[in-house]
Amino acid sequence: MSHPSEVPAARDRRRWNPKRQQSRSGTVSGSDVPVVGTGGTALITGASAGIGEALAREFAARGHDVVLAARSERKLARLAEDLETRGVTATPISIDLDRSGAAEELYEEVTKRGLDIDILVNNVGVGTYGPFAKSDLSEERTQLRLNVMLPVELTRLFIDEFDEGGAVINMGSVAGFQPGPNLAGYYASKAYINSFSEALAEEFRGSPVDVTVVCPGPVDTEFQERAGMTDSTVGSVATNSPETVASAAYKGAAAGETVVIPRRSMRLIDRLVRVTPRWVVRRVTALVNQDR
Repeated sequence: MSHPSEVPAARDRRRWNPKRQQSRSGTVSGSDVPVVGTGGTALITGASAGIGEALAREFAARGHDVVLAARSERKLARLAEDLETRGVTATPISIDLDRSGAAEELYEEVTKRGLDIDILVNNVGVGTYGPFAKSDLSEERTQLRLNVMLPVELTRLFIDEFDEGGAVINMGSVAGFQPGPNLAGYYASKAYINSFSEALAEEFRGSPVDVTVVCPGPVDTEFQERAGMTDSTVGSVATNSPETVASAAYKGAAAGETVVIPRRSMRLIDRLVRVTPRWVVRRVTALVNQDR
């Protein structure tokens, strides 16, 4: 996928063009991760902890300015202060992303502050654990709003800003490649994001816009505890650190990859799921997702 190598001076914007970024020697770096971090500004949702915080640190370390969106004003302020010691601009925006109209509110706040977003990172998400028939309906709604509607709405709002090049990075999951008894809504929400992202990547093929979906396995964050799944088999196994996922996400998106699955073991599981009878996948996943 090609990217414009220059930006009209009137816009005075630093575009994210890692595949055509020049190194110190003046040569084009191809699909490598940029040597000099002169890319654009990344908006990261759920940036106050876990994978979101790791993503913010990864982008800042690569020389990107970052806009940090999450609920905790205190955590965001502390993170922004830390990131700015790296010589980048970090802008915290405290917002309840679960609230109706949050996507428009965030877009309007970014616009009001005169921030030009080049990379949208839809990271925030939640999970609900247990039999669906016993689930809390309000929690199911929250899961759908944060995991599905919010990234769809933000992508639609910001995509028009990427006329000169940009990227959307969505946080999917290997869970989205299979049904997940006892995490039915969560697995289904990630299936949506995985499919949505791949479809958009094809729609934008040949344009200056890249779309990448990152599909990790279990990650060592507070997610399992918040989802109430610490007593489950899958909840006790964390195969990725947030930093591993963030690094893979950045490198994969910089290389123009559509689907990024951190760790070889998760890529193997993905391949096995694709060739295993669905009834076997359902049974095995149910066993893995049940309480120990």
